[in-house]
Amino acid sequence: MIKKTVTTFFKAEAATGILLLLSTILALSIANSSNSSAYFEFLKIPLPLAIDFLNIEKNLSLRDWINDALMAIFFFLISLELKKEILIGELSTKRKASLPLIAALGGVIFPAIIFIIININNSENLRGFAIPTATDIAFAYGILCLFGKKISKSLKIFIVSLAVIDDLVAILIIAFFYSKDLQISYLLLSLIPLVGLVLLNFKGSDKIFLYVILGIFLWLMILKSGVHSTLAGVLLAAFIPLKINNKNLLENLAHKISPTVNFLILPLFAFANSGIEFKNFSYDFFGSFFTKPLTMGIIVGMFFGKQIGVMLFSFLAVKFKISHLPQGCNWREFYAASIFTGIGFTMSIFIAGLAFIENDTLEKIMLDEVKLAILIGSLLSILYGSFITTTFTKQKIEKYEK
Repeated sequence: MIKKTVTTFFKAEAATGILLLLSTILALSIANSSNSSAYFEFLKIPLPLAIDFLNIEKNLSLRDWINDALMAIFFFLISLELKKEILIGELSTKRKASLPLIAALGGVIFPAIIFIIININNSENLRGFAIPTATDIAFAYGILCLFGKKISKSLKIFIVSLAVIDDLVAILIIAFFYSKDLQISYLLLSLIPLVGLVLLNFKGSDKIFLYVILGIFLWLMILKSGVHSTLAGVLLAAFIPLKINNKNLLENLAHKISPTVNFLILPLFAFANSGIEFKNFSYDFFGSFFTKPLTMGIIVGMFFGKQIGVMLFSFLAVKFKISHLPQGCNWREFYAASIFTGIGFTMSIFIAGLAFIENDTLEKIMLDEVKLAILIGSLLSILYGSFITTTFTKQKIEKYEK
């Protein structure tokens, strides 16, 4: 009975979102308990990377391996899903791709503009402009699935497509704005595995282990180059063939790694990065929290900026007949779903860790404030989205979903 219950849970679409929530609660609980020092010291365990013949030496901690290596696998999966959607899925035609693409742009531009306007007089804060622009795919989709048929399948697919494009934009932002100490020699060396991947793809090789070996080499070169190493996951996915000898290579690979990503990597990332020490905040902190430009820029950008950007750009796309609403969906239901794009969570925390690195105590407190703002912005989006969904949408029974 217990085994059946556990199996059913991990097959549920909302399971990843629930695990992320539990991981966050666990991290917050430990970080504010008598064992908090053990939690932070555990994440700082040094696990240096040293490969002499490649002249690679990096002082990495356990948290660095989670953020730089495991999250590269997450971005690899996201990019595989995006490639599949572009080739044969919901983004395979201009008309299908136009709405999530346009909506995603609105959902990136508006939060960034709001954040910049609020922090225009605080130049130090502006490095966090990308924090409110991201959508957590797993969490947002998990929450949507909790509402069953109140949210149509076509609308869920739209939100996932939007979030995938959203996160791809986030990766490009990371590559351009959060890379540091660039080493051109290693960027040039990264061309070697890229050429190898091109040849494998051109010859139609179905040897996954060869792609993996070249992908690891590519990750090492990009890690050393100063560009954020998660970009390697995106580049590797671009060269995985869709089909070889009637084998669904890309889809099978995504299917194999998705449980590891959803039920291990993402919860582990949430656990390693959500630990906020409230004792570091002063007594008057919460009184000023909602007036600080940095925290307000994130909360307002996530909660208002995402839904306004998605709705406005989508409305204009439909109004000018560039695209149309997802099948079986009206504007009221579309708005309810758009609110959930404000759930930034893991992606926003990931970007925050790049923007505000813990170099000293002041930076750590600032990063904790940013993480708390992300949690509040995500929570507001969940609560308000849930209210609108349960109040103004009806149970949907759609023939085309069967």
